[in-house]
Amino acid sequence: MKEVSRVSIDISKQVFQVHAASSKGEILWRKRVRREDLHNLIKELSPCEIGMEACGGAHFWGREFQALGHMVRLLAPQYVKPYVKRNKNDSADADAILEAMSRPTMSFIPVKSAEQQEVCQLHRARELAVKHRTALVNEIKGFMHEHGIALSCSGYSKLMSEYLSVLEQCGSRLRDGTKRLMSTLFEQLFAINKMIEKYELELKAHHAINEISQRLESVPGVGLLTATAIAASVGDPSRYKSGRDFAASLGLVPRQHSSGATQRLGGISKRGDSYLRKLMVQGGHTVVMHAKKHQDSRSRWVVGIAERRGRVKAAVAVANKNARVMWALMVKGGSYQENYGEKNQREVEPSALAL
Repeated sequence: MKEVSRVSIDISKQVFQVHAASSKGEILWRKRVRREDLHNLIKELSPCEIGMEACGGAHFWGREFQALGHMVRLLAPQYVKPYVKRNKNDSADADAILEAMSRPTMSFIPVKSAEQQEVCQLHRARELAVKHRTALVNEIKGFMHEHGIALSCSGYSKLMSEYLSVLEQCGSRLRDGTKRLMSTLFEQLFAINKMIEKYELELKAHHAINEISQRLESVPGVGLLTATAIAASVGDPSRYKSGRDFAASLGLVPRQHSSGATQRLGGISKRGDSYLRKLMVQGGHTVVMHAKKHQDSRSRWVVGIAERRGRVKAAVAVANKNARVMWALMVKGGSYQENYGEKNQREVEPSALAL
């Protein structure tokens, strides 16, 4: 019997479709396996490549299979879809994964550790709470506007003080039932704020013991949230050939529609993780906001772009540059150095004159 070289698994909640192929690409067998039997099936195989789509549960199974000595290949779903023949079903998906993972130029996603997943989930939970807080603030303002009262503040403390001030001045407009409702909504808002603070304390604890995250925070425009999110999401930065490739994975490079000698560049591609891209661009806006207060080369560059192209494009340009700098810090080590280019230029100029 031919030895299994590659295995593809189409993941689901209870039933998994497992296909195996030889080193020449010949399909050896196709099996439909229940969740409780999957681990034993893979355990019986000799070390081989196992491919899965990077979806829910993939990183857990990836760690399980790596512990058994297998090489795990996680693929982005959009890279698997072109290999699905005709109608979509579990068997067709498993065949497509098997075909996609055999391509020599295919890029794979590294398996996250349990700690990395924990940090990413903290970020997702915090983001969900922030969305709930925003929705609740808007709901409170909308309810008050229906009674002819316009609240302008957004933060919990300022919004609460503004509401109490309005209540003293024109509380007679509101019925007792409305006041009780507002009290309940503010209690919910207070609880959500406490929840967000709790998530941030957890992230600070992870940040305090993560050397990579601490080095990333030294980059202007990169704070606690961005540093911890990048450190947990990227995994192995050496899989990117350059800083531009890393920036491209975040969707921060121009979208191309080129042909022959005609090069057409559009806006940023917006590929990859939208949450990471949002954090990077928000940090870019912070840098643009304070650039005029500084006179270093980076700040002058930011101010020049903002004057020529506008503040929004300048913020995206800063996010792109920060992504490249962060890749260099993760791959080469060290921390961010201000005026790094100018220092190198001063070191090169004397030797150049000597020549």
